[in-house]
Amino acid sequence: MSVLGVYTTADTGLAGAREHRPDMVLLDLGLPDRPGLELGRDILLELPDTKVVALTALEDEKSVHDALKVGFHGYLTKQTEAERFKYGLRSIQHGQTVFPQRQVIRNRERTNDELMAEQLTTREVEVLQLLAEGASSGDIAEQLRVSPNTVRTHVQGILSKLQVHSRLEAAAFAVRHDLVKLRT
Repeated sequence: MSVLGVYTTADTGLAGAREHRPDMVLLDLGLPDRPGLELGRDILLELPDTKVVALTALEDEKSVHDALKVGFHGYLTKQTEAERFKYGLRSIQHGQTVFPQRQVIRNRERTNDELMAEQLTTREVEVLQLLAEGASSGDIAEQLRVSPNTVRTHVQGILSKLQVHSRLEAAAFAVRHDLVKLRT
């Protein structure tokens, strides 16, 4: 990995991303000129192949949730041990999403999202787990010993049932609602 630039404001960071078109951006959420989540969203809109990773001191569940919602590919805290940090970046680089595990209190009425998630079959949850880990359709077919067409059918079922438009949105939904367990 090579560092292409270090920027201290959202405006200079966006200009740097436009200029260098990096594979990955590590982004502090607490920028002086505007929220890092907004900058991350802007980078994802302009450079959809760039992986955006929050690197922040914030460890609250709302920040993690907001980063997932915007479409970030990972969320690492500044307190992360060096080896875990390196492993997390490599995992993101290879297509996985990396977010911290969190406890969710389940003693409330089921939400619309939970009702949608309950429609998933066991096989669709297995496919969703592999999607969240960054597996390609070919990898999923091989691991589950099914045809690529079957994988495509399962992915379409997942997208439809979760009312999302992409594999990344499905993976983010799965992580946000603890449908899958990411290994970091």
